[in-house]
Amino acid sequence: MPQPKNIVILISGSGSNMAAIVRTAQAQQWQQQFGARVAAVISNRPDAAGLQLAQSLGAATQVLRHQAFESREDFDAALMALIDAHEPALVVLAGFMRILTPGFVGHYAGRLVNIHPSLLPAFTGLNTHQRAIDAGCREAGCTVHQVTAELDHGPILAQAVVPVLPDDTADTLAARVLVQEHLLYPQAVHDWLQAQP
Repeated sequence: MPQPKNIVILISGSGSNMAAIVRTAQAQQWQQQFGARVAAVISNRPDAAGLQLAQSLGAATQVLRHQAFESREDFDAALMALIDAHEPALVVLAGFMRILTPGFVGHYAGRLVNIHPSLLPAFTGLNTHQRAIDAGCREAGCTVHQVTAELDHGPILAQAVVPVLPDDTADTLAARVLVQEHLLYPQAVHDWLQAQP
């Protein structure tokens, strides 16, 4: 019997990318196809709307409040223990608004992925949509990448491109990119699972 490929998703907010992955996993029957399932959705915020959304989709949820810990290292150590209880093949960051310590990133090296709302390596960090508009870019988009110790610099797994329109604001561009995120992230996770032995 092959080892089950458990996926743990970390969220801090609405969980829309998490929901896109859970729905795709169900629709495409990842359990039957790859032996893969979303084992848990974990949030650092008890009020994250994504927790209720995950529960409504049948996913198990857990909360680990970062405020309960004195240091980033202590929080990450507790988070690793929580994640590792699920024996994850893949840890997915889906709007998880925490800078992770090198120890955490190293622990999940090669099985930790994130989605970033720009065409990396352009516009790492925050305010990506406004920065793309200010720079006069004709195209923007999103990137799924492996997480490394350097913020938004890991190996790129997939990208989706959207046009920047003449009358775009950061909000209208963000909304157009988000539509692509909800398509790209599940596809990138699917492709990662498919590539595993």
